[in-house]
Amino acid sequence: MSTPGAHGLDAHLVVDRGTFRLDLRLQVAPGETVALLGPNGAGKTTALRALAGLEDLSEGHIALDGVVLDGVVPDSAVPDGALPDRPRGGARWVPPEHRRIGVVFQDYLLFPHLNAVENIAFGPRRRGLGRAEARALAAEWLDRVGLGDFGKRRPGQLSGGQAQRVALARALATDPALLLLDEPLAALDARTRLDTRVELHRHLAGLAGPAVLVTHDPVDALMLADRLVVVEDGRAVQEGDGESVTARPRTDYIARLVGLNLYRGTASGRTVRLASGEVLATAEALEGDSFAAFPPSAVALFRTEPDGSPRNTWRAVVAGVHRHGDHLRVQLDGPIRATADVTPAAAAQLGLEPGQEVWAAVKAAEIRAYPA
Repeated sequence: MSTPGAHGLDAHLVVDRGTFRLDLRLQVAPGETVALLGPNGAGKTTALRALAGLEDLSEGHIALDGVVLDGVVPDSAVPDGALPDRPRGGARWVPPEHRRIGVVFQDYLLFPHLNAVENIAFGPRRRGLGRAEARALAAEWLDRVGLGDFGKRRPGQLSGGQAQRVALARALATDPALLLLDEPLAALDARTRLDTRVELHRHLAGLAGPAVLVTHDPVDALMLADRLVVVEDGRAVQEGDGESVTARPRTDYIARLVGLNLYRGTASGRTVRLASGEVLATAEALEGDSFAAFPPSAVALFRTEPDGSPRNTWRAVVAGVHRHGDHLRVQLDGPIRATADVTPAAAAQLGLEPGQEVWAAVKAAEIRAYPA
């Protein structure tokens, strides 16, 4: 195996659990925040636990700033002064308590019998700092997260947003080489989530080391991360910055997150033939395997076959109608399954209800095509 990179995080995480296998390569540069985004059960939290040393690797490696924390490597690949380790089945493995990693868990896991200062001071004390110095450092971190007057409060006396900030301060007080965050905003109500997201973004922007954020919320991922890695069924299916991932989704999961209708087919010039045999006219000219995507707002609905400019028309059956913001979102079954957004007035005029037959139309200029 080649020697892992000397800076930031370099990991190949392979974890077998029953019939599930996580196989994920992950590189995060110093100062970069990467979000692992995906549905429940995709393997995001398993990846985070493996990085923290709480989940055994079946294969692969984890290296942080050139120090191998987990993996089968020759001794020469580990620089002098590496963290304490012990052999495990021929692998080099650093226990969780000796990894320079800070973790913010979804439920924060603050010690209920300790006040905020004592919670934050716990990590520095474990790393050998004296009691007075650790408490002074904890008080400094409480000030940094805007809770300087809350040092004597225990977790049960804190709001959700305050507990999240104490958990973040506890993780950062140990000067971690890597910060891990597992759904850090999931337990908060909508208003607190908004304020805390802004605060968390500020701290991540000032972080010198790499950070890995696990979330199923696309807003958290887009607002907090420099780069997204979309994980489905234990594997990365797409990665890139927020703009590139949302503009060109490559799976149905991502398309649903960003509200696009997505299809895969074979392109020939300005048309894409779908697996169903239907053909979509597109704005771009391509050849070979491709995706075609368009927003629900691009779909127009009619009682009868429309005349005029739309080149893409098909019969459809209304499968469902529900409110979506100021519009109604209409689920369409038929040769091309799609969602359409219409105004309440248009829905009333069409008399939309489940089981009704309609015509759907999308202009070619509204359909983006890109290589698969």
